[in-house]
Amino acid sequence: MPTPVLSGKSMLRPAPDAVLIPGGASLLGTQNPQIPDDGEDPMRKTRIKPFRMGATSVTNAQFKAFVEATGYVTEAERFGWSFVFWAQVPESLGATQGVIDIEWWRRVDGANWRDINGPGTMAEHWHPDHPVVQVSWNDARAYADWVGGRLPTEAEWEHAARGGMGDVRFPWGDQEPNDTDFQPCNIWQGRFPEVNTAKDGFAATAPAQFYDPNGYGLYNLVGNVWEWTAEAYRIKSLKKHVRQRLAGMKGYKLSKGGSFLCHKSYCYRYRIAARSGTSPDSATTHQGFRVVWPT
Repeated sequence: MPTPVLSGKSMLRPAPDAVLIPGGASLLGTQNPQIPDDGEDPMRKTRIKPFRMGATSVTNAQFKAFVEATGYVTEAERFGWSFVFWAQVPESLGATQGVIDIEWWRRVDGANWRDINGPGTMAEHWHPDHPVVQVSWNDARAYADWVGGRLPTEAEWEHAARGGMGDVRFPWGDQEPNDTDFQPCNIWQGRFPEVNTAKDGFAATAPAQFYDPNGYGLYNLVGNVWEWTAEAYRIKSLKKHVRQRLAGMKGYKLSKGGSFLCHKSYCYRYRIAARSGTSPDSATTHQGFRVVWPT
C-alpha cells in the first residue's frame, strides 16, 4: 500500500532532544550469540560517521503533532485492525482472533496508534509521553521524512546503544536484568505469557524517557518497544532451516531492542546484538521507532 502524500508544514529539523552521537570505530554483532539463527554473529568492526539521534523513541505526543499537521493516516487505521497482546485486549471486545502459532497475539478490529488496545481504549492507555506504538515501518518512515530525518541503520543503532562502552551486552553494561532486584529496563517479569509481575513498574509501555540513560544520553534502547531500522532483515546462513524461514520473510524490515514483552526464557532479544524481522506494513502494541539526523 503506497504511503499517502503528506500536506502540512514539515519540521525539517532534529528534535529538541536529539543527541550528538560521535563517530569513529565501532562494533556490530557479537561473538556470543544467544539466538544464532537470528544472525547476531559474528562481531565485526566498522566505522560510523557522526549523527544525531532522538534521545527517546518517538512519543505519542510527537506523532500526534505529525498527524495533526499532515492528515496522515496510519496503515493500521487504513487496514481497520492491528495486533494486540492477549492480556491487553479489553474484555468488552469479547472473543478475538488469535495468530497461528503465536496465540498471545490477537487481531483486534479498530486497534491503532490512538486506540492502542482496541476501540475505546485511548482514555486509559494512551499517554503523551509514552512511545507511539501500532505504527508500521512505512508509518515510521513517513514521520522521519517529515522531521527531516530517517530511520537508523543497524550499525548506527548498535553504535548508539553501546554508549561508548564497546563490547557490552546491554546499554548499561553486562549485568543481567532479573525478576527480583535489578530492572534497568522495561521487560517482562514472571512466567511468559501468563504472569507478568510488573516488578519494573509497568505491565505495558513505560514513558519514553524512563530508567537511566546510557553513556550517550539515550533512553530505553532495549525493552519498552521494538525500534524499526532502515534496513531489510537479512541473515547470512548456510543452515537450511534458516534459509527456508528467510524465504518466507522477503521484504521484512529489521527491528532492534526488544520490548516490554521480552523475557530471557522466551524472547531474549533485549540485548544490543539481538535482531528481529517484521513485515513493513505490520503494527503491534510493542513496536515503535526513533529517528536519526545528519550532523
